[in-house]
Amino acid sequence: MGRDPPVVTAAPPRPAVDAPDGPDGGYGGVPARVLRAVPVPLALIVMIALAGVVLGRVYADPLLTRLTAGAAVGSVLVSVAARRLPSWLVAPLSVAALAGWTLLSLRLAASHAALPGGLGEVAADAARNAIPRLLTAMIPVEPAPDTVLVPVVAAWLTGLAAAEVALRAGRVLLGYLPPVLLYGGALYVVGPNAGPALAPTVVFAAVAAVGLAAPAGRAGPPAADPVAGLAPAVRAAVRLRLLAASAAGVAVVVALAALLAPVVAGQVDARPVDPRRYVEPPQVESLDENPLIRISGWALNPDQKLLDVRTEAGPADAGPPRIRLAVLSDYDGVTWRVGATYRNAGRILPAGEPAPGAATDPVRQEITVADLTGKLLPAVPTPREVTGARVAYDPASGTLIRPEGLAPGLRYTVASVRERPDPNLIGTANVPAGDAVARVLRVADGAPEQLRRLATQLAEENGAPYARATAIADFLAEHYRVTADAPSGHAYPNLAFFLFGPRNGGGQRGTSEQFAASFAVLGRLAGLPTRVVVGFGPKADGPVRAADAYAWPEVLFEGVGWVPFDPMPRPDEQPRPVEEDFRPKPEDPPPSEVPAPTVEPTATPPAAAGPDRRGGPGGPGTPVLVGGGVGGLVLLVGGLLLVLAALRRNLTRTRLAQGDPGRRIAGAWWELTDALRLAGHRVGADLSAAEVAERARRALGEAQAAPPPTSTPPPAPPPQVPGPARSPGAEPVADLSGGPVAELAGLLNQVAFAPGTATPAQAERAAALATGYVAALRAARPGWRRLLWTVHPGPLRWRR
Repeated sequence: MGRDPPVVTAAPPRPAVDAPDGPDGGYGGVPARVLRAVPVPLALIVMIALAGVVLGRVYADPLLTRLTAGAAVGSVLVSVAARRLPSWLVAPLSVAALAGWTLLSLRLAASHAALPGGLGEVAADAARNAIPRLLTAMIPVEPAPDTVLVPVVAAWLTGLAAAEVALRAGRVLLGYLPPVLLYGGALYVVGPNAGPALAPTVVFAAVAAVGLAAPAGRAGPPAADPVAGLAPAVRAAVRLRLLAASAAGVAVVVALAALLAPVVAGQVDARPVDPRRYVEPPQVESLDENPLIRISGWALNPDQKLLDVRTEAGPADAGPPRIRLAVLSDYDGVTWRVGATYRNAGRILPAGEPAPGAATDPVRQEITVADLTGKLLPAVPTPREVTGARVAYDPASGTLIRPEGLAPGLRYTVASVRERPDPNLIGTANVPAGDAVARVLRVADGAPEQLRRLATQLAEENGAPYARATAIADFLAEHYRVTADAPSGHAYPNLAFFLFGPRNGGGQRGTSEQFAASFAVLGRLAGLPTRVVVGFGPKADGPVRAADAYAWPEVLFEGVGWVPFDPMPRPDEQPRPVEEDFRPKPEDPPPSEVPAPTVEPTATPPAAAGPDRRGGPGGPGTPVLVGGGVGGLVLLVGGLLLVLAALRRNLTRTRLAQGDPGRRIAGAWWELTDALRLAGHRVGADLSAAEVAERARRALGEAQAAPPPTSTPPPAPPPQVPGPARSPGAEPVADLSGGPVAELAGLLNQVAFAPGTATPAQAERAAALATGYVAALRAARPGWRRLLWTVHPGPLRWRR
C-alpha cells in the first residue's frame, strides 16, 4: 500500500529584527504600551498615599504615612502583576500579600512604640482594640500596632478594589470611588483636630484628572463606526439618541453642581464633626474613682508592699519626689471623685509649658507593681514618657491609668518633669476665678454652718490667698491628731465631726484623708481653688508600702500653677484644743454689750454672789440653764439625725436614678446589700450574686417569721415586693423575696458579664425590686429599729 506524502505547513514570515514595529519607533510597541499602562496605576497609588498623608497629620511622626504608602504601592502592583491571571485568583494573592505587609507594619509599629510581647500577642491585641483605641487615642497619636492596623488594612483593600475596577474592567472613573471614600474617611477621622488639608486635596484632584486624561487601552487600528453599516435613517436616529443622552447627562451634572455648590461652600468655614465624641474613652473602676477611701485601709496594713521603685535619674539637690496616684477635683458633699477623661496615649505624652519662673527637674523611675490594684498608674508628676505599659492619659490632671488594670509584676519606666515653683512668687500670687476654674471652686450644698464660720474666721484674719491657705494648713496641723485607726469618711458630717467633735468621743483625730479633705473644703469656702491628691511619700529607691500612702491638698495660683500644702501635724507637737482658737460667734450680742437700764441708786448695795449661789437677778437660774442645755442637745441631735436622713435619701436617689443603666442596676444591688447589713446579715465579698440572693430570701423570711415584741402591737403588713404572683399554696417568704431578688441578681450578672447591654427599663425594674425588698425588710423590724435604719450612717461610709 502506498503512503500519503507528508503535509508541510508553511510558517508565516517573521519580521526583521531591526525593523520597528510601530510609528512611535519602539520595538514591538513596548514604550507606547508602558506609557499607556503607567498613568492610571500611578494615580491610584498617589491618591491612596494622600489619604495616609491626611490622616498622618494627627500622628506624632510619619511612620503611619509610610506604612499606608507602602500598602498603596503593594496592593496596586499586585493587581498589575496579576492582570493576566483569572480575576478570581487575584483577591487571594492580594490578601496573602496584605497579611505579610500587615505583620511587617505591626512589627515596625511595636518596635517604634517599644511595646513588650511577641508579634502574635501584639497582633491579637491590635485586632481586638484597633478601632476604639484609634478613636479614643490622645492627639498627637503615637504610631502603635493598634493605631496603624486599620489605616494600613483599609489602604490595601482600597488599592485592590480600585485597581481591579480601573485596570481589569477598564472603568477608571468608577475605580476612583474607593480612593475617594478612603480620603473622605481620613478627613472625617481627623475632624477638627488638624488644620484644613488644602494642599493634599488639590494634589488629589489633579492626580485624578491626569489619570482620567491619560490614554488607555491597547494600540491598534481605530475602532470602526458602530453605526456605519446601518441605514441612513436608523443611523441618524441612533446618533440623535446618543446626543440627547449626553446632553441630559451634562444637564444633570450642571444641576447637581448648582445645587450642591452653595452647600459645599457653606461648609468650608464650618468646624468639622469630631467622631471621637461618639466613642467613650477608657473609664476607671469605682474603686479608682475615689481612691481617697483607700487611705484608712492602707493605714491599718502599713507593711503591705504596694510598689518597688528605682530612680534611674533625678535631681541631686531637690530630694526624692512624691509619687502621685490620682487627682480628685469633684466634691458633692459626700465623696471626692477623680472625674478625669482618659485618652489612650502612646509612649510620648503631650508636654505643657511650665509655669514662669518655676524650676524643672527631670526624674526617671522604674516602677514594679506589687499588691497595688485598680487601673490608676503611679508616677512622679508630671509624666512625659512611659515605656513598658500601655497607658491612657488625662492632660488636665497629669495622671495615668492602665486600661487593662494593674497586675503584680508589671514593670514600667516613667520619665517625668517635676516643677518647683518660685517661692518668691507664691506669697503675692492671686488665685484665678471664672468658668475655667469653677469646678475646683464649687462648694456643694449642705455645708455645715460651723465649717463656714471657721473658713470665714481664717479668711478674715488673712487677706492674701497664700496667707489664707497657710492659715488653714497651720490650723489643722496645730489642733488635730493623726491616728491610723480612724474610720474612713469625708462627707460633710464626717468632716464636721473630725473638726468639732469631742476629743473623748473620737473627734479631732483622723488620717490624711480627713486632713486633706478638710483643707480642700475650707479652702473653697475661703475662695481658694483646691483639689485633693492621693499618692505616696517621697521615695527614691526601695519598696513603697501602705504606710507611705497619704493624701495632700493643692491650691491653684495664677502664674504659678498647683502648689501642694501640708496640713498634717508635726510629730513632736501636741495638738491644742480647738476651742482656744475657734469660738463660734453667737447670733445675739453677749450680755456685756447690751446697754444696762438706768436705775436709781439704792442706799444698800446688793450683796456679792457667793460661791454657793444657785441663781439670782443677775443671770438665769439653774433650771433655765439645765433646760436650755438639754434643749440645745436635743436640737443638735435632731439636726444631726435630719442631716443623716437627708444624706441617706440622696445616696439612694443617686444610686437608683443617676448614671447609665448598668450603674443604676449596680446601685440597686448596693441598696439590697446595705439593707442586709443593716439587718445584721453582712454579705461577704466571696459570695456570688445568686448566693447573696438566697441569703436575702432567708433573711426576709426569718424577719417576718419572728414574733413581734409583747409590749408593742403587731406591725402593719409589710409592703409587697414587686414580683411574680404567688400561687395559693406557696409560702409567703418565696412570695416576698425569692423571685424578685433572684431577678435582681440576674440583672447584676448581666451588667457584670455583658456590659453595655442593660436597658433603662431593666434599670427601673432593678430599682423597683430593690426598693420593695428594702421596704419589706425594714417593715419587719421593731419601731425603734426602723427609725435607726433611716438615720444609720453606715451606708455613707461602707466600702464596696
